[in-house]
Amino acid sequence: MSTVTSKDGTTIAFDQSGKGPALILVGGMFEQRAMDSATAQLAALHLLAQHFTVFHYDRRGRGDSTDTQPYAVEREIEDIEALINEAGGSAFVFGISSGAALALEAAIKLGDKVKKLAMYEAPYNDDDDARQAWKEFRKQLKEVLAAGRRGDAVALFMTLLGMPADHLDGMRQYPMWPMWEAVAPTIAYDAAVLGEDASVPTGRAARVAVPALIMDGGASEWPFMHITAVALANAIPNAQHRTLEGQTHEVAAEAIAPVLVEFFKA
Repeated sequence: MSTVTSKDGTTIAFDQSGKGPALILVGGMFEQRAMDSATAQLAALHLLAQHFTVFHYDRRGRGDSTDTQPYAVEREIEDIEALINEAGGSAFVFGISSGAALALEAAIKLGDKVKKLAMYEAPYNDDDDARQAWKEFRKQLKEVLAAGRRGDAVALFMTLLGMPADHLDGMRQYPMWPMWEAVAPTIAYDAAVLGEDASVPTGRAARVAVPALIMDGGASEWPFMHITAVALANAIPNAQHRTLEGQTHEVAAEAIAPVLVEFFKA
């Protein structure tokens, strides 16, 4: 494990592997280096390390990274910038799920420090009902976190994803639950990155000046992911869209890694 210090003094922990141009992996909700997640599996692949110096980091408030209050999306962008500076001043950036939304914001803010941007299933949704549900989720999330009810915050997020209420007690016995509960305050961080109503930020996306690859899974649990990916690809001036056939939201590292190599090496 190595660390860098972000602009506000937060310590960002990361693992570095491989050789070549820098590639920073931005994990989604709950993800951290110690978790066997899609991002962790991708970081462990020898294929990426053959072509890139891979940076797999704990977002602030997770794992071995520290946290500094008050939170702002700009601070998480500064965390990525600190990693980019550690890498030599420029890097490719790939984000998954809500991490893709953060990667998008970093590409907008950091200009040519981000050489290329790749995103997989950023969970924006323009559906009216979904936007209203997101607003209500953020309101309730703020209340339960203020009361210190971390487990309820995790349950609230699971409910938003569509988990039936009668399944939640069983989920609380899941081995990963304590790890999720430990980082429950960061659910609000991802919520802030996605915005007030989590609608597709086509206006902001149009400000991305670097080449971008916007992906979704052909077998995704949520059909809106494809609609969102197409909308983002259409909004970003130099973007391409790709659907990874047979892949769900939890994309297989072996399926996405060759696509990333092809895009970033082009």
